[in-house]
Amino acid sequence: MIDIKKLEKLHNNPTLNWGLNGYKTDKTYAVSSIEMANTFEFSLREKNQSYTKIWETNSENIAELNTIIEQGHSFGAFHDDELVGWVICEFREWNNSLFIENLLISEKFRGQSIGRLLLKNVNKRARELKCRIVELETQNTNYPAVKFYQKAGFTITGINTKLYNDSSETALFMSYETLL
Repeated sequence: MIDIKKLEKLHNNPTLNWGLNGYKTDKTYAVSSIEMANTFEFSLREKNQSYTKIWETNSENIAELNTIIEQGHSFGAFHDDELVGWVICEFREWNNSLFIENLLISEKFRGQSIGRLLLKNVNKRARELKCRIVELETQNTNYPAVKFYQKAGFTITGINTKLYNDSSETALFMSYETLL
């Protein structure tokens, strides 16, 4: 049984026991962009390409996440009182949005609808805050995440081709409007 609760301060790094801290995929999105005169267009097409991205969550990252968690808009997924996943969100007053900074599930708990449960709580919190949108950023190489978010109602609303050092990665900005 998975319980979703408001996420409190992280006192250690639970991701050390969560398995793959990143993603592997056999499909990515190729991003094309065209700028002419006063117009800009971009397109995405699925591409069969293996890609692996692994990142470290260290004490500095945990401290940064705790700063966001302190706002009180983040949720944890717990199995037998053990944290097995989270969604860490920041309220952005300047544009009246709830921004998903990080959504991560322990590898052995992936594919069990925990991400969907966490997003359900994010949506509820966004409505309580009267946010106009929920937004996030992911990469064109994280095909599974893009598909997951699209299935949850997010649409791609923008790109940044220069956000990452790795030139094969393009930032995809995604959002959905909350129904107030």
